[in-house]
Amino acid sequence: MDAGFADEEGFLYIMSRSDDVINVAGHRLSTGALEESILMHPAVVDCAVVGLEDSLKGHVPLALCVLRNDCQKSEDVLANEMVKLVRDTIGPVAAFKKVVFVKALPKTRSGKIPRSSLANLVNHKPYKIGPTIEDPEVFKDIEKIL
Repeated sequence: MDAGFADEEGFLYIMSRSDDVINVAGHRLSTGALEESILMHPAVVDCAVVGLEDSLKGHVPLALCVLRNDCQKSEDVLANEMVKLVRDTIGPVAAFKKVVFVKALPKTRSGKIPRSSLANLVNHKPYKIGPTIEDPEVFKDIEKIL
């Protein structure tokens, strides 16, 4: 039940579990589809989208993005470009406006991002760092940025 795509050169990209969805104002949105839209931006090398709890909409998407080392644009300009990309590919129903730039994303040894732990972290809830996480310090770095 993983979702992904193959690029022009034949490389496979595993994006997310196909059942990773967030409820935004009654609309079920795939975090994988949101990530795919954000990853279209040439400055983004990695991305994870989680649902940030919202009293009005239930959840709003929050993107944690890792940028290319040679990126020269300001974070404000990049965030606006990413919001436009999501608006153009998914639509305004995504209510996507929140981007946080991080140095790295936590990943397991097999390359998967622990989205439930990230969602708990961004929503200021207790979270667990699984034993298969390659670099547990990434969670602390993200926590400082948030």
